[in-house]
Amino acid sequence: MTWRAAVLLLVGALTLPAWPDPFLGVAAMTGAVLLLTAVDWTLAAPLHAVTLDREGERTVRLGHTATVALRLSHTSGRTLRAQVRDVWVPSAGARPDVPPGRVSRVGPGGVVVLPSRLTPTRRGDRPAVAVAVRSFGPLGLAFRQRSGRPAAPGWTLRVLPRFDSRRHLPEKLSRLRVIDGTQVTRGRGQGTEFDTLREYVVGDDVRSIDWRASARRSDVLVRTWRPERDRRLVCVLDTGRTSAVRVGDEPRLDTAIDAALLLTALAFRAGDRVDLIAADAEIRATVTGSGRPALLNRLVTTLAPLHPALVETDFELVVAEILRRERRRSLVVLFTALEAGPLADGLLPVLPRLAARHRVVVAAVHDPVLTALTTTAPHRPEDAYAAAAGWRALAERDRVRTALGRYGVTVVDAPADRLAPAVADTYLRLKALGQL
Repeated sequence: MTWRAAVLLLVGALTLPAWPDPFLGVAAMTGAVLLLTAVDWTLAAPLHAVTLDREGERTVRLGHTATVALRLSHTSGRTLRAQVRDVWVPSAGARPDVPPGRVSRVGPGGVVVLPSRLTPTRRGDRPAVAVAVRSFGPLGLAFRQRSGRPAAPGWTLRVLPRFDSRRHLPEKLSRLRVIDGTQVTRGRGQGTEFDTLREYVVGDDVRSIDWRASARRSDVLVRTWRPERDRRLVCVLDTGRTSAVRVGDEPRLDTAIDAALLLTALAFRAGDRVDLIAADAEIRATVTGSGRPALLNRLVTTLAPLHPALVETDFELVVAEILRRERRRSLVVLFTALEAGPLADGLLPVLPRLAARHRVVVAAVHDPVLTALTTTAPHRPEDAYAAAAGWRALAERDRVRTALGRYGVTVVDAPADRLAPAVADTYLRLKALGQL
């Protein structure tokens, strides 16, 4: 029944003083309302003649809006008076164009399209949960209803990372062109791979003079160099419990993903091969041989559903996987946290094997909470204890950084909004020095 049946019964109750027997009047009015309700329910369009389908976007970037429409087809000979409620998970941010309480009229054999605009608030897969369809009778006293997951085909909207750091890409590419020598500022870019010979000009390094070529040409020629190309870069994302720590409004893992995307886009433009591994107690995702034009799309799609796992990261598994996959010397960028416990017990024992074959960079997000604890003047006794804990945590990070440096590991420790450009700068510096 609907609220209209109760209103109809209430209106009939106003006539009770005119009835010789009030109990008889109540029984008669109740019977009449129930009869009308039953007739109305019978005249409602059957729901077995209603078919549902979906159409719209499958992916959207976090912070943007996607449109997914629910298509309702009606094959019965009666007019369908339908009220449809399309249910998504709360983080999908669904806003239907048609209010859920509005009744749509669909003629025999008709079709109605009910679009919903989704502005997700979280990265990952955001599924449609269920659809409820109510078919009202012509009097609006009763309805038939079908609800649940089988009511409509499943639909999952994949929410891609924001990739806010792409705003740094033009500036980093400009620096890459300078290093590569294709854009001249003060001279040719430096590197370790021979490029061409040219005539000596004032200001050139005399160590670059090619004496044999100069003797053949009766002129002074110098060698020009370019950075190595077709090098290997391995991005390793730590998806263990430390990646679940929230830095600002997002988990630490989201900041690492953003930095890995910028680094990947830059390395691809530099002509290097990029692989990616995401792991904690097991390997969660891999992207291999990403030297193709669709590199960034593959990475974004693979990383979108990745979430932190509340387990300790098995660095022995991570190192074994890198050594198994990468036979040639590579630049391994490990996105993790500079925490003494996980790194001292997990990474440092297996780091010598990794550092012996590859160049290693550890990129970590600097926790702003520690900065706040150590820079705020204490006003209460508990504030002093909190500041002492902050200083101790920073001291432990320094000890971890020193221990990593003994194996030749480069450590990038930056705030969340500066991690991506800092990692890109480290890559460019190593490439300019020929240390990849």
